[in-house]
Parts: sequence; structure tokens; C-alpha cells
Amino acid sequence: MAAAHEHLADSADETPIPFRQAVESLRAARLRPEIEIDPTPAPKRLAPFAYALEAAVVERGSGADGEDTDLADGRLVLLHNPAGHEAWAGTFRVVTLARAELEPEMGTDPLLPEVSWSWLTGALDARSVRYGEPSGTVTRAGSHYFGGLASREPATQIEIRASWTPAEGPGGVPDLAAHLAAWCDLLCQVAGLPPVPLEAAPRGGVVPLPQRRGPQPR
Repeated sequence: MAAAHEHLADSADETPIPFRQAVESLRAARLRPEIEIDPTPAPKRLAPFAYALEAAVVERGSGADGEDTDLADGRLVLLHNPAGHEAWAGTFRVVTLARAELEPEMGTDPLLPEVSWSWLTGALDARSVRYGEPSGTVTRAGSHYFGGLASREPATQIEIRASWTPAEGPGGVPDLAAHLAAWCDLLCQVAGLPPVPLEAAPRGGVVPLPQRRGPQPR
């Protein structure tokens, strides 16, 4: 994350201290080793200040030729408006995307949207994350292949888009490390990874929520 840190330092004179501290909190998060995470360009029109990360849950050497396989991926964006935002009910907002491929039979479960949303709220609650004004969507899509692709098995994708307002702590700075860790717990959940016991996981553990039936290489 060195490049992102340098960019932040260059604009330090105009960047609010709470936002800079919130970004440093994101960088301090300790995550499961299956998570690969990097900074990515942030949207410029959603708030005066923004910082974005992209992440993937990676299964090492699981591909047909021994290459790594991405089981789930997503994006987390931190927004900050020092003047506050009426819809946020605060000065910070976390905006996330998580997506993965599921087994087709799980994709037909009528309770999948509700269960998927509970994975997110459960992950936040398990980390004792304080937040408000949550909103989002759960989308599932099925793919069937024809012609030259007819040999492929049908695929079902799930996409969870969510945003929430992190509660501000001392100095008006939320604990973004905990929010990032909870979101990565969600990524691991939709990827089908087994939960890590609370005492063995960094920063409190991975949420022991119902799992889908095993990861499918993408």
C-alpha cells in the first residue's frame, strides 16, 4: 500500500486529520492469510474525500494447472464529508461490494437474499462493530452456456452491495480496522471458507455463520 500512502501524504495539507487517521486504521487491520488486498482508485464524486480497497479470497494452487483461484472478490470504499451528510447521519460512510460463485442448487434457495444479508450484519455484530443507517442489495444471477461453451456447468453468482455509517470514536475517528475485518469475514463466508475459531483468528475471529457447500473454482 506504499503508493496510496505517498498520495495521501502529498495532499496532507488539505486532507482532514480524522480521514487520514481512518485510512491508517484500515492499513492496520490484520486479516486472514487467504485475503489479498490492495488500494485501488477511489470514486471522486461521492464525497470530498475517499479511499478504496479491492480484495480477493484466494485458494492457493487449486487451479487445473496449479495456479491460484479467486473464490470471491469485492471492493470497500471509505467516504468522508467533514460537513456531514444527512443520509449518512454522520461524516463517514463505508460502501462495499462482495461477490462469489455459488453451487447452482444453492442459488435457487428462496431464502438466499435474507441469509446473505444476515452474513453481513452477523459479521459486523461478531466484531462488535458499531454502525448505523445500513442499506444494500443482494443480487443473484444464473448463467447457462450454449454452443462452444455448452460443456460448462451452469453457474450462479451472488453479489452483495451494502453501505453503512461507522460510529465515530475518539477524535471523531471510527475504528475502520474492525469494519474492514468484518467485511473480509463476509468475503470468506461467501467464498465458502470454514470459520476460524475466535481465539485463533486475527482481531476476534471469523463469523461462524451457515456456510455454502464448498467453494467452487472461478
